[in-house]
Amino acid sequence: MAARTPARRSAAARVSVLQRHHGPDDPRLNDARRELRAAELEDHVRRIVDGAPPLTAEQRNRIATLLRTPAPAATG
Repeated sequence: MAARTPARRSAAARVSVLQRHHGPDDPRLNDARRELRAAELEDHVRRIVDGAPPLTAEQRNRIATLLRTPAPAATG
């Protein structure tokens, strides 16, 4: 497993503390979980980018569009 960045370790610690001291539906816990997922995604993307050959402007724009486009709302 790759080393975790300080931001990711901090986000994981915050989730742990909030889980321990607050209920599962606490909005602060939900926010902390969202921040942790973002930190995990950032670490993953950084590893991929660091190992990839340089991208063209068109390729960068296509990939950036994925991050700018809102995900469809979950149903169920």
